[in-house]
Amino acid sequence: MDLFPLWNSLRIAFLSAAIVFFLGIAAAYYASRAPRLVKGVLDVVLTLPLVLPPTVVGYLLILLLGPNHALGALILRLFDTKLLMRWWSAIFAVSVVVFPLMYRTARGAFESFDEDLAAAGRTLGLSNAYVFWRIRIPACRQGILAGVVLAFARALGEYGATSMIVGFIPGKTATVATQVAFLWQNQGNTEAGRRALLFWICINVAISAAVLITVNLLERRSAQGG
Repeated sequence: MDLFPLWNSLRIAFLSAAIVFFLGIAAAYYASRAPRLVKGVLDVVLTLPLVLPPTVVGYLLILLLGPNHALGALILRLFDTKLLMRWWSAIFAVSVVVFPLMYRTARGAFESFDEDLAAAGRTLGLSNAYVFWRIRIPACRQGILAGVVLAFARALGEYGATSMIVGFIPGKTATVATQVAFLWQNQGNTEAGRRALLFWICINVAISAAVLITVNLLERRSAQGG
C-alpha cells in the first residue's frame, strides 16, 4: 500500500497549521483590541473562507496564483516556478481554508483574557513583547492550542480547494482526501477499490477522532482552569 497520500496530507496539514498559528494569533490579537466597527469588518473578511464553498476559495486562488494571473505570473517570470500543481501548492489553499478556525478561536481566548494582568506587568516595567509572550499567550494557551488542533484537523481533510490547486497526481500531489475521491470515482466498483477506500477512510476517521479527543481534553482543562 502506497502511503504517500498520508505522508503528504500530514506535512501539508502541519505546515498549514504552523502558518495559521502565527497569522491567526496576530490577526486575533489586533482584532480583539480594535474598535467595534473595525472588528466587525475584520471578522467578515477574515472569516469569509469558513463559509465560502471550498471550490470557490480554490477558484479565487487560481485567479491569484495561476501562471496567467497576478502573483502567479510574477513568480513565474522572476523565478521560473509555477505556484500550482506542486505538493506545496496545497499549503496556500489549506491555509486560507483553515485560517478562520485559528483566528476565531484565538480571538475568543484573547477577549476572555484579564487585561489587569497585562496592566500589572507593564507597571512593573515589563515590555509589551514580554507581556504578550510571557503573560498573555500562556494565559490563553488552551484556546490557542484548541485552535491549532482544529486547524490541523480541518487541514488534514480539506478536499475542495486542494483538488483545484494541486489536482491528483499519484506520488506527487495526492492527499488522503483526493485519494478517496479518486478511488471512489475510478475503482469504487471493484473489490480491491472498496478495500482501499475503506483503508483510507479508516485512517482519516482515526486521525480525526484523535484530534477531537485532544480538543475536548483542552476544553476540559480550560474549564477547570488548568
